[in-house]
Amino acid sequence: MLQQDKPCDYVIGTGETHSVKEFLEEVFTYAGLDWKEYVEIDPRYFRPTEVELLLADSFKAKRELGWSPRITFKELVKIMVDSDMELAGLDSPGEGKKILKQKGIDWTDNHLAVG
Repeated sequence: MLQQDKPCDYVIGTGETHSVKEFLEEVFTYAGLDWKEYVEIDPRYFRPTEVELLLADSFKAKRELGWSPRITFKELVKIMVDSDMELAGLDSPGEGKKILKQKGIDWTDNHLAVG
């Protein structure tokens, strides 16, 4: 994006939509926990429905930049959990690191660098 001749706006996203509940289920399942034992839901904090659906359309980025997502939702969850667990001094399951290695992305001191 930064190397383009003219500034332009691009949407970067997977074109998928996921709920907070789905995210919780993925994160806690990967960590070997039941989210219902750790998360308390308070309806006072539900935000009003502003739009029916939020979904990224990254067609322009693909067309003009050749960009497409390399990491899926479930892979991202594993990468994030591994990183957070290691930052907390815990042993992570390690699947997130394997995913990054398979995709040519280095994990160094909790910074990611495309190789």
